[in-house]
Amino acid sequence: MTYPLEEHFVCTNGVRLHVVQCGPSEGPLVVLLHGFPEFWYGWRHQLQALAAAGYRVWAPDQRGYNLSDKPQGSGAYRINHLGTDILGLLDAAGQRQALLVGHDWGAAVAWWLAGHHPERFTRVAILNVPHPAVLGRALRWAPRQLLKSWYIFFFQLPWLPEKLFRRRQFRFGRGALRGTSRPGTFSADDLRAYTAAWAQPGAVTAMINWYRAAFWYGGQQAKVGRITVPVHILWGCQDAFLEPELAQLSLELCEQGQLTYFKEATHWLHQEEPAALNALLLDFFSPPTV
Repeated sequence: MTYPLEEHFVCTNGVRLHVVQCGPSEGPLVVLLHGFPEFWYGWRHQLQALAAAGYRVWAPDQRGYNLSDKPQGSGAYRINHLGTDILGLLDAAGQRQALLVGHDWGAAVAWWLAGHHPERFTRVAILNVPHPAVLGRALRWAPRQLLKSWYIFFFQLPWLPEKLFRRRQFRFGRGALRGTSRPGTFSADDLRAYTAAWAQPGAVTAMINWYRAAFWYGGQQAKVGRITVPVHILWGCQDAFLEPELAQLSLELCEQGQLTYFKEATHWLHQEEPAALNALLLDFFSPPTV
C-alpha cells in the first residue's frame, strides 16, 4: 500500500517545524532526522518502505532547514535546542516513545537524545556519525580525521562560507553531494529539489550555524555518556568525511549495540543502498502489531 506524503507544520520548543508525515496514524512512530545539507527529502527512499510496514513516519526539516523556522544567531542551534525540538515532536504526536533514525547531523542529535532522554526512545539507528566522545577524540588526536574535517573550521568564518555555498546557483552544495557519493545517487531532479531548499530565505546561514554552534557552544552541553538504548550503527565505509573505525569505537560505548558496515557505500548510504538499509531498519525495529 502506498501512503500519501502529508505536509504539516508543528510548533515545538519555540519554533515551527515543517514535517512530512506518512503511514497509518495508529502505527508506532518513527522519526527520521536528516543532516547537512539535506532536508526531509533525503529520506524519500525510507518513508514509503517504513509506512508500508505499518509505521507512522515523521521526517522533519530540522530547524534552519527548508521550510522550518530559522532563528537568528548560532546560539539558537546548540545541540540541546536541536534535541528538545525533537522531544516536542513526540509530544505533538501524542507519543511517549518513538523509534529514531538519524544521519549526519541528524545522527548527532540522535546520539544526544539517546544519551540524555533514553526513556523516550525504544530503538535508535545511527547512520555515519560517531558517538560525540569518539568524534571529539578523533578531532584532537587523529590527523587523518582532522584533515577530513577541514570544512568544520572553514564554516567558522563569517559570511565567506555562505557566499561560497550560494555562488553559481549553489555549485558548492551540488558538488558536495555528487562529488562524495556514488555516480547516479543524486539525479538532476534531486539536485533541483535540494537547490530549492537551500534557496529558502536564511537557510544557508542557518544550516552553517549548526557547525558554528557546535564549535563555540559544545563543551559540557554536548557531552554524551554510555548509551543504554538499543542502537544499530550503519556505516558506509567509503565516507569522504569520517573514518570507518569511528563506528567500531562508538559501538564500544553502547550497552546494547550492533554495527553493520556497507563496504561500497559512502556517507550517503541511505540513498545509495535504500533496499538493504530499509530491510535492516525493519528487522531492527521488529514488525509493528497494528
